[in-house]
Amino acid sequence: MSHDSKLQRAVLDELAWEPSVSAGHIGVSTEDGIVTLTGHVGTFAEKSAAEAAARRVKGVKGVVEEIKVRLAGDVRITDDEIARAAADRIAADVYVPQDSVQVTIEERWLTLDGEVAWDYQRKSAEQCVSRLPGIVGITNLITLKPAVDISNISDDITHALHRSWFFDPQTINVTAEGGNVRLTGTVQSPEERATAAATAWSAPGVTDVRNELTIA
Repeated sequence: MSHDSKLQRAVLDELAWEPSVSAGHIGVSTEDGIVTLTGHVGTFAEKSAAEAAARRVKGVKGVVEEIKVRLAGDVRITDDEIARAAADRIAADVYVPQDSVQVTIEERWLTLDGEVAWDYQRKSAEQCVSRLPGIVGITNLITLKPAVDISNISDDITHALHRSWFFDPQTINVTAEGGNVRLTGTVQSPEERATAAATAWSAPGVTDVRNELTIA
């Protein structure tokens, strides 16, 4: 059995193992470690869970997510109802600054716009609305505008990576131009790659992270 065939089987098994995903309508194909997910699910939350399940399988280098959300025929939630529910959830989220994020919706597709200081705030706004019933997708256009000194971002991130037992300091290079950070080099797994990006996003002043780390 080829490596891609084994990886396909492992992803299918992981999707079947994940209790929040009904895997019967999801197709999996693999090529050179890149996994493509197709088919349909009943909610946007299930679509997100399927992608997360595929990403955590050992040997996966990337995921192309083409799953469609196909709502049940008895779903009658309107765009206005979804917009109000999304605005209420964002307003109640302790991580999201008040009045910093706006919501628009068209044909059950949510768009988030606004400005916050930290990436975790941007992610939290998306996460708090991702399980709303009736939505089929989310576009997160929230931008970052940190009010901090960004002159030492690359050094700060490098030091943070060196503190972690995950990484060999010799294999990751950090460069920055303004708040735009670029990670290059190698890591041992998709988890390490994601952890390195999360570490970079945690640095004050970061507005974008280009994660170009490859898996050795």
